[in-house]
Amino acid sequence: MTTRTAFRSVPVPAVPGDSPLQCVEGPQAWLGPDLARHPEEWTYTLSTTEVAELRDAIRRVEASGVDVVDIRAADFPLPGWASLLQRVRRDMFEGRGFAVLRGFPVAKLSSLQCCLGYFGIGAHFGVATSQNAKGHAVGHVCDLDVDYRATTGRGYQTNARLPYHSDSADLVGLLCINKARRGGLSSLASSVSLYNAMLDQRPDLVRVLMGPVYRDRREEIPQGQGPWYVIPVFNPYQGRVFTTYVRSAVRKAQRFAEIPRISPQLDEAMNFMDALADDPAYHLDMDLEPGDIQLVCNHFVLHSRTSFEDHPDKAARRHLLRLHLACADGPALPPVYENLRGYNEHGRPSGMLLQGVRLNAPLTPVDGGPGTSAQRMRTGVTL
Repeated sequence: MTTRTAFRSVPVPAVPGDSPLQCVEGPQAWLGPDLARHPEEWTYTLSTTEVAELRDAIRRVEASGVDVVDIRAADFPLPGWASLLQRVRRDMFEGRGFAVLRGFPVAKLSSLQCCLGYFGIGAHFGVATSQNAKGHAVGHVCDLDVDYRATTGRGYQTNARLPYHSDSADLVGLLCINKARRGGLSSLASSVSLYNAMLDQRPDLVRVLMGPVYRDRREEIPQGQGPWYVIPVFNPYQGRVFTTYVRSAVRKAQRFAEIPRISPQLDEAMNFMDALADDPAYHLDMDLEPGDIQLVCNHFVLHSRTSFEDHPDKAARRHLLRLHLACADGPALPPVYENLRGYNEHGRPSGMLLQGVRLNAPLTPVDGGPGTSAQRMRTGVTL
């Protein structure tokens, strides 16, 4: 077992003693079957006019020569999208916490153009942050035969079923390029509804998840931070309940001798929460089609994915582009959230950008390492 020195972090708030905890009501407390009956409430199909404006913005930003990671909203004007973007932003932070935009023209764009367009849309919601130690601002979600059990193993680079979890960003976005031959459904669960259900059935376990939970940074350690950190799963704050949960990181943190062992109570609490999220009465499954963009607020929604079987042809394999976005207009966060990745200049969760690593956007799922610039990998497709 590895022993390392602890690092400075924001203290975990004391768990309320015997004072009653309250369920949280509102649109963020949804059940999957209810939303499955009304997909029109959370799906927005891009109009012909909106797609044309998107392609025009891609054409202009490509001609300008700006690097993908340097694109900001002003570089990618979408005036005809104003109402749509406002509705989706409201969905993220005041509504159900997720939405799907349908109709991004992936089949008619080059890899660079897909990246430019997706990054440009994301810039209207927030600033893209690094997703790994290599500084990738655009992630490639596909099976790269990574060993998920290894300390540095990341589930999104396998074809395994992923447990319900959240990411260390305000929003996570997925653009579907190709879908799997079989499986690979995207699954969402309201963490607010899970909190309410646990509070109703096992309030003792809710209090366990409001206490210290230790997580491994998996060797992706930003400057000034340590190899592990501590943060509760459930964080009541200003009338809301913020949830952050990555059970694999909790398990992997046990390699550090100086942190407490996972108690039977914590193990039971995580088992109970996982079972609720897996229950079809709570979660929503969706089969993302090529051109679908799924946006999810990590603070109020957990996400998962079913295992999948890929196409024999690697060119047709399941492939999604991922963004982690820090949103200046996001909700005020519990102070302990600074332990996740630290904060940027707007007081939002920053990414995993390490000292000496430049933010970059590789165009292919093959790991190009730090500095693989999408701007240097043009394909010459004309819009």
